[in-house]
Amino acid sequence: MALTEHLREFRNRLIISAIATVIGMVGGFFLYYPFMEWLTDPIRQLNEQESREAFLNFGGVGGSFNVMVEVSIILGLIIASPIWLYQLWAFITPALHKKEKRYAYGFVIAAVPLFLGGCFLGIITMPAAVFALTSFNPEDTGNVIEAVPYVRFVLQLVLTIGLACMVPVLLVGLNMLGILPGRTLLKAWRWVIILVLLLAAIVAPGPDMMVMFYIAAPLMSLFFLAVGICLLNDRRRKKKQAKQEAAYASRTVKATSAEELRKVQGS
Repeated sequence: MALTEHLREFRNRLIISAIATVIGMVGGFFLYYPFMEWLTDPIRQLNEQESREAFLNFGGVGGSFNVMVEVSIILGLIIASPIWLYQLWAFITPALHKKEKRYAYGFVIAAVPLFLGGCFLGIITMPAAVFALTSFNPEDTGNVIEAVPYVRFVLQLVLTIGLACMVPVLLVGLNMLGILPGRTLLKAWRWVIILVLLLAAIVAPGPDMMVMFYIAAPLMSLFFLAVGICLLNDRRRKKKQAKQEAAYASRTVKATSAEELRKVQGS
């Protein structure tokens, strides 16, 4: 397609993704109060189980409304993730051959549960992160937790882990396009482990190493699974290229032999 057609297609898919996100935001408004109940549960546990004094503070008159809008936007993105993930991959897959598209669609299907599974992993680890971050209080002190930074912290935690779980799908997609060889990924495994551990330490700070392990282990497993798939795909692509080159060489030899035979007959 021409550049203008690509831009037109990108605009149309962006509009579809935006409409789906807006519809998801409407659903996010209805889920706001149950979501806030879950969000404030670790704070209640601090007061009941840990005998600490902590409460959530909505600063300003419109503080609670601003939090509602932010939460609804993020929930809208999560609810609409099957739509915008499909639109993203549908914009990329025309560059693939017909056989490769089947694999691409399979990874599109895998991206949604991986993203949602990563968000769920963030939800599970969120209470432990809250306990760890508030455990540094001196004695006879409490926590007046501002609602906006707290909500942003939790949403960033959930979305960061969700997007991190999607990275292997992106790596496999780039490999399908022939941009990223599997051996290049394999050579970078040490840096990937460092980055994964750093990410796990950031999103799950504190002395509890098990929380960090629960985050790092699935991410590293997904990365090495993606590397294995990329290596297999590279091997398949090389075999296909070798067959094509052999067939081309065979046709060239036959054509040359036929031409030489005509020359001999003509002489």
